[in-house]
Amino acid sequence: MKQAGDITLHPAYSCWMNFKTYQKSADQSIKKYCRFILTKISSRVVNTAVNELSAAIEGIYHIKPREISENHDVPCIELSIEENNSADSNQVCGFTIKHINEKTTDKIVISGTDECAVLYGVFRFIFSLGLGKSIDNIQTEQKTYNRLRMINQWDNLSGDIERGYSGRSIFYENGKITKNYARIRDYARLLSSVGINHIVLNNVNVHEEETKFITDKYLPELKKIAAVFSDFGIRILLSVNFAAPIVLGRLSTADPLDKDVQRFWHETANKIYSYIPDFAGFLVKADSESSPGPYTYGRDHAQGANMLADALRPHGGIVVWRCFVYNCHADWRNRKLDRAKAAYENFVPLDGRFKDNVVLQIKNGPMDFQIREPVNPLFGSLEKTNQVIEFQITQEYTGHQIDLCFLPSLWKESLDFDTAAKGKNSLVRDVVNGKLFHTSTGGIAGVSNIGDSPAWTGNPLAQANLFGFGRLSWDPALSCEDIASEWATLTFGSNVATVEKITNMLLRSREIYEDYTCPLGIGWFVNPDSHYGPNVDGYEYSHWGTYHYADLKGIGVDRTMATGTGFTGQYKNENAQMYEHIESCPENLLLFFHHMPYDFVLKSGLTILQHIYDRHFRGVEEVVELQKIWDSLQDEIDPDIFQEVRHRFELQLKNAIEWRDVVNTYFYRKTGIPDEKGRYIYP
Repeated sequence: MKQAGDITLHPAYSCWMNFKTYQKSADQSIKKYCRFILTKISSRVVNTAVNELSAAIEGIYHIKPREISENHDVPCIELSIEENNSADSNQVCGFTIKHINEKTTDKIVISGTDECAVLYGVFRFIFSLGLGKSIDNIQTEQKTYNRLRMINQWDNLSGDIERGYSGRSIFYENGKITKNYARIRDYARLLSSVGINHIVLNNVNVHEEETKFITDKYLPELKKIAAVFSDFGIRILLSVNFAAPIVLGRLSTADPLDKDVQRFWHETANKIYSYIPDFAGFLVKADSESSPGPYTYGRDHAQGANMLADALRPHGGIVVWRCFVYNCHADWRNRKLDRAKAAYENFVPLDGRFKDNVVLQIKNGPMDFQIREPVNPLFGSLEKTNQVIEFQITQEYTGHQIDLCFLPSLWKESLDFDTAAKGKNSLVRDVVNGKLFHTSTGGIAGVSNIGDSPAWTGNPLAQANLFGFGRLSWDPALSCEDIASEWATLTFGSNVATVEKITNMLLRSREIYEDYTCPLGIGWFVNPDSHYGPNVDGYEYSHWGTYHYADLKGIGVDRTMATGTGFTGQYKNENAQMYEHIESCPENLLLFFHHMPYDFVLKSGLTILQHIYDRHFRGVEEVVELQKIWDSLQDEIDPDIFQEVRHRFELQLKNAIEWRDVVNTYFYRKTGIPDEKGRYIYP
């Protein structure tokens, strides 16, 4: 991609908010309302809403609207806060867009439950223009499903991004906080446009220097970044090091029950809020992958989290405590060991002991963001604890934003999963938003996939995952088809054939990636360090443990109650029985739950080995088909975007071929003979 000159002029920089694209779609029936913006509200966020609306109108209709504070009986767009709502802190954020045409009044009204809702309504109105909606069908009433709609930045002060595939950090560079406020503002704008309202500014793995983010050394600069996000209704959190009292406070302990440790965190919280009054709170990774935590002192996670929660409570802050905790891996010598069981075993005994301003952040699956996993059994098992579900937008195990992989389909499966915790239709999305168990705070968190690349996400098509994450965080009932089509239209314009082709590519991409990588829920066929490219035994004979148990006779992990690790027993009875038995276990998760012989016949009539072989060949063929579809769009897509994506498809095809050949050869060497054409026929 071209990187010289003003990066904001790059065709992929505006993502789904490119008003030049909107010009061809926008309905002219709305134009007459765009000359005046009426609002009687004065606040930073509403001012942002007015500015965003003005910029959109000017960019789409070439009209510079005039802001007015009194109704002059002229067609206008009015921004307002709904009456009797602004004082209710427990209200659900929502907005209404309606057209009023009666007697002398002819206007479009965008009203919200609060100032942030007004801004969300404005962005939705702008999207309506890009989607080509007329004055007759722009009307909508929407309320968010989740209070917390959060992005986690895994950015380091060095400028590196852990599991980042889109360049370097826009927040940090060479050990310093950047002053690139314009770029940060544009990022805040993109996030707010899809309803994101919280962001964690630094990596969950907090290095020594980053521990000082909660001190006077860095808070003055972080205050400026927080102000940028605040203008867009987004509150910041910081990842903190549980051992900060030792690193910063010169204490000999970080024991959460120690009075000096508690005093340290109270004083630290007071200092942070003196700089950033709307600071949202802390994100904590503790007792996980060498991160310090309460276990060091014989305490549990509730005691650790509650200590921090008490420090933040006077300011209205929250503690987001990650549940990615495990103390074992599977092992050839002891097949009862199972990392998948760890989160449940660590946190279910603590249900009901966490303070009401503690939120547990739980990965969608029990392992680690694989292309196919079952839903984490913690969902439905914690009935007295606030929760957010954690997704990975960045494509750590799903192609590094080189390979096309539309992730909302994965996330939808998790959100729509029926936990059976309170009978039928006890969906995960109702667990995390607090509806099912009447908890106070919850929602969705996602690990960011942006960097300083001109397209934000490296591959321009990976923008669809960031967009889709925001849309599902706001409304998890949305379909993947609607999300993909909406993104394609807003990004590339309203040409029906183009939108249909791109939508189809996105919707097929996850299954294609799964076909040529990891079959039947087994996962982990990757290189341990990079997590890119095939290495079937990469996790099998290393300090990371054992993950597929492939031998001469079979493959898969026995996680049953009857003969395996007992993991199936962590689910509610209906789901436990489904996974326990081969006959009822979903085939796409068969090897996650069962160790199966290679000659086991699937519902397709193929043996497991023949399925693996055929799917890997099919995956490569499907990538070739994706290339052809993209090539057919050359005349419809900006040349820079087209060439960048074309290059990524070339890399994806190379990757898919490597996966096919490595995986199929691996299993051929285990057992199998080639026919006269060189195709493997498995007994």
